Amino acid sequence: MGIVLVGLVLAVVVWLMSEQLFKYKFQLRLVSGLIVIGAILAASTVIVPAGNVGVRILFGAVDSTTIGEGLHFINPLMDVKTMTVRTQEAFENADVPSKEGLSINLEISLLFKLEPGYAGEIYQKTGEGYKDILVTTTFRSAIRSATVNYEAKDLYTSGRELIAGAIFKELESSLNPKGIIIESVLLRRITLPKQVEEAINNKLAAEQEAERMRFVLQKEEQEAERKKIEAKGIANYQETIRRGIDQNLLKWKALEAVNELSKSSNSKFVILGDKTGLPIILNDK
Repeated sequence: MGIVLVGLVLAVVVWLMSEQLFKYKFQLRLVSGLIVIGAILAASTVIVPAGNVGVRILFGAVDSTTIGEGLHFINPLMDVKTMTVRTQEAFENADVPSKEGLSINLEISLLFKLEPGYAGEIYQKTGEGYKDILVTTTFRSAIRSATVNYEAKDLYTSGRELIAGAIFKELESSLNPKGIIIESVLLRRITLPKQVEEAINNKLAAEQEAERMRFVLQKEEQEAERKKIEAKGIANYQETIRRGIDQNLLKWKALEAVNELSKSSNSKFVILGDKTGLPIILNDK
C-alpha cells in the first residue's frame, strides 16, 4: 500500500510541473490534493474479515500484536496480512505400523485452530503455510508414535479411543506452546490386513458365543433352583397336612358324612366297626 501511495504522489507532482497544464494550476492543485488525501485515507484503513486476525508489517518488521476483525486505522505505510482463527481440518490417509509390525491403513482427521495472540509469531517464524509446515508434519509423526504402542486388535476394537487420546496428547504438548489449539482427533476408518481382520472377527464371534452359553447355563441353573425350591415347598405342605390329619379327625369326618347321608331319601347300608373304626357305606342305587 505504501508503494502505491508514493507512486501516486510522484505522478501528481510530475503532472503539476507540466508547462502545458500551467494555466490550470489551481484546479490541478485542488484535484491533486483530493487524490492525495483519498490515497492516504485508503492506505490508512484496513478491514479484517470475520474469523480472522490481522498481522501488521512495517518495512518488513512484523508487529507481535495483532488486530481483530472489523475496520481499523493504521500507518499508511504499513501492510496487514490476515490469518484465519477458525477451526481447520488436517486429514491423513496413512499406512502405519502396529506393535507387532503389521501395516495398518488409517483415515484420521485433526481439528485445530490458530490462537489469535500467536498469529504474529507464527507468521514471522513459519509464514502463512504453517498448516503444512507445522501442523501436518507434527500430526503424521504423532500418528506413528501412537500406533506403534498398540497391537492391531486394539486398533480394531475398543482401543480406538485410547489411540486417538494418545495422538491428541502428543499434538497438544507439541503444538499448544506454538500457538496451535488442538480441538479433537477423529479416527474415521481403520483397514487391517485381511488375515488379521478375519482372525479378530472369529475371536469376537467365539467370545460372543461363549457369553451366550454362559447366559444359557446361568438361566438353567436358576430354573433348576426354582424347581428345587418349589418341590421343597410342596413337600413341606404335604408333611404339614399329613401331620395335621389324625385318626380321630377322620372318624369325626366319617360320622359327619353318615349324618348327612341319613338325611338323604336314598336307601343305603352303613356298617360300623371295621379295623380303622370308620364306617363303610353301601348304596343300593
